[in-house]
Amino acid sequence: MHAPPKDAALTALMHEVAALADQAGHAILELYETRFAVTEKADHSPLTEADLAAHRILARGLADIDPDWPVLSEEGQDVPFERRSQWQTYWLIDPLDGTREFVKRSGEFTVNVALIHDHEPVLGVVWSPVLKRLYAGHRDGVAIRRDEDQPPREIAVARDRIGTDHPLVAGSRSHGAERLKVALDRLGPHDLVSMGSSMKLCLVAEGAADIYPRLGPTSEWDTGAAHAVVRAAGGRVTDLHGQELRYNTRESLLNPEFLVCAGNPDGWLRRLGLPDA
Repeated sequence: MHAPPKDAALTALMHEVAALADQAGHAILELYETRFAVTEKADHSPLTEADLAAHRILARGLADIDPDWPVLSEEGQDVPFERRSQWQTYWLIDPLDGTREFVKRSGEFTVNVALIHDHEPVLGVVWSPVLKRLYAGHRDGVAIRRDEDQPPREIAVARDRIGTDHPLVAGSRSHGAERLKVALDRLGPHDLVSMGSSMKLCLVAEGAADIYPRLGPTSEWDTGAAHAVVRAAGGRVTDLHGQELRYNTRESLLNPEFLVCAGNPDGWLRRLGLPDA
């Protein structure tokens, strides 16, 4: 198994993956306006045919891009840690991130594709089929946002706002928690920017939000792609002790609770009173 390419070759790979995510997005939209069926997975999260259709397109396409890199997908087969612990480089995908938003037809769902190497996200593509908006980035380049019929533009996190008295906080339409409310009360006056799926991380990446605290369960495929975008934009995705999230390090694929921000997270964590007792 070989390492990912570097520099311009990694940029070319990013654009190839973005085109593949667009294909998956088309398959999702074909079902979006239909009377699709919704089933429930073992963890009680919803599943639709759109999730499965997007998974098939991505799995085939990524295997064509590089057959040496395995694919770990939310909608794929379970892979025992004994096997995947041997993976140095692999694709981590969520074919339809924000299925609850898809079911509610809010439009706030994404196709997420990350390339993980040595437990770190080195490339990420987040595609919103309804908004026709792309966020992408990799370790050797900048982060970009591209909207329909517009050229891509570089994005970056908002700098030096730890002392602001009215921060912008990204939050979720589908996941709320009393602990988050308590933490935001400690933060003081703020504006909450509600958004579904991994686009919350991308709001921080483009400077439209200062922080995104996530106090609740997520899986690695929920964050990998947007994590790469945040890093390319100059931001951080850390646990509540300030350590960068890492991938495929244990049997469980659940993330710890985390914070997305620009620069050192310690000041934000103190203002939020995290980790709490």
